[in-house]
Amino acid sequence: MKNVLVLGASLKQDRYSNMAMKKLASNHFKVMGLGYKEGEVSGMKIQTEAFRIPDVYAVTIYLNPYNQKGFYEYVLGLKPDKVIFNPGAENREFESFLEAQGIYTERACTLVLLSMNAF
Repeated sequence: MKNVLVLGASLKQDRYSNMAMKKLASNHFKVMGLGYKEGEVSGMKIQTEAFRIPDVYAVTIYLNPYNQKGFYEYVLGLKPDKVIFNPGAENREFESFLEAQGIYTERACTLVLLSMNAF
């Protein structure tokens, strides 16, 4: 199983980050969430403090660019294979930092990528 971090994870079922967590898990990814409220989504933890994750395959971002700033170093330190910027999360500055470290970035919807088997 590949490790995926959902940055901006929400406990609210109508949020796309919540839907993505469930869809990622149903596609056999090990999903972890980092959000503003601690809790669980279908047995997957959402934490409020940055935590260590080994071998991160992907980070999928659901935060607007302003709210991403505090997570630049954290995400860079995880050294994921790729970072997905979901609609509304597009951030050229952060993308540039990631790409300079050899991390693939993509502006796309995680839910759409999963539905097309392209995640």
